[in-house]
Amino acid sequence: MELNLEEAKKVVAGAEAKATEIGVPMNIAVVDVGGNLVAFERMDNAWLGSINIAMNKAFTAVAFNMTTEDLGKASQPRESLFGIHASNNGRLIIFGGGIPLRKGDELVGAVGVSGGAVPQDIEVAEAGVKAF
Repeated sequence: MELNLEEAKKVVAGAEAKATEIGVPMNIAVVDVGGNLVAFERMDNAWLGSINIAMNKAFTAVAFNMTTEDLGKASQPRESLFGIHASNNGRLIIFGGGIPLRKGDELVGAVGVSGGAVPQDIEVAEAGVKAF
């Protein structure tokens, strides 16, 4: 199974609706199972510095088949994945806002959101997943 553009646009639309509802402009990225960008949106006035963060959150979530929030918990000092953020040419993000996308049990991609506080990023990414 694959993630197609129409599905990716639904994820972006769901995330954008939540970001608008909470009043925080966001960068929203959707990648396929290979970590390739399928859809991206930078809402008006979203931080420029969060563009790559959103894309890298999506990449991280699909590369490890887990949320970036969960990866962050596992990568703290004295945890099994401590230091992982320094791998993959510094591309990994270990705080919330990246969530895998699945069709049934099959990983097909991920969404990454950045532009607010981490709990806001998570909330907006979850809305994107729900729209999927």
